[in-house]
Amino acid sequence: MSLALITFLFFSFSSEEKFQEPLVNLKDLSTEFVYEIRYATPNNFIGETLYDCAECLLRPEVAEALLHANQYFCEKGYRIKIYDCYRPLDVQKKMWAKVPRPTYVGNPYGNGSVHNKGAAVDITLETLEGCYVEMGSDYDYFGREAHIDHYNFSKEILANRKLLIDGMRMFGFNTIRTEWWHFSYKRNWSYKTLNIPLPCD
Repeated sequence: MSLALITFLFFSFSSEEKFQEPLVNLKDLSTEFVYEIRYATPNNFIGETLYDCAECLLRPEVAEALLHANQYFCEKGYRIKIYDCYRPLDVQKKMWAKVPRPTYVGNPYGNGSVHNKGAAVDITLETLEGCYVEMGSDYDYFGREAHIDHYNFSKEILANRKLLIDGMRMFGFNTIRTEWWHFSYKRNWSYKTLNIPLPCD
């Protein structure tokens, strides 16, 4: 290998490592979110507790964008309730072993999930008074009703979904067709897949 190539790889690696800042805990940045981390409980599509603790870790710029989104919703009388954030790759493998359906579960042996990069969130809205906001299906419901292009709902549900989706898109988050609750930060292609454990005491 030539000296020039070695030098190029060194500086490329150094720049990449500098860019990939550590994950941050959303609770350290704001108290304005509500949490229901389903994978820290058996109340999820697998029926098993997958996380040792209920924490929301994200890339710093993803967390910042989410803070701005939540401020936007708060001004409209709502706040974000969080179901999931960063997910270790080992947990993704457990999910895939139970439900090997790429429509709903990212293949950990392929591209995986954007959750494994700390650049995706699963969320819904509730009112500032803590009231439930109907979105047409439960979280992690694997069916047509969860799809964002399914419109056979009341005007209220359609309006709730539109509020959530439009609001998140304003702050750099993209949707996927099959899950109304899932939002990936637009720059996720540049992030590494991670398998660091959650910071549980």
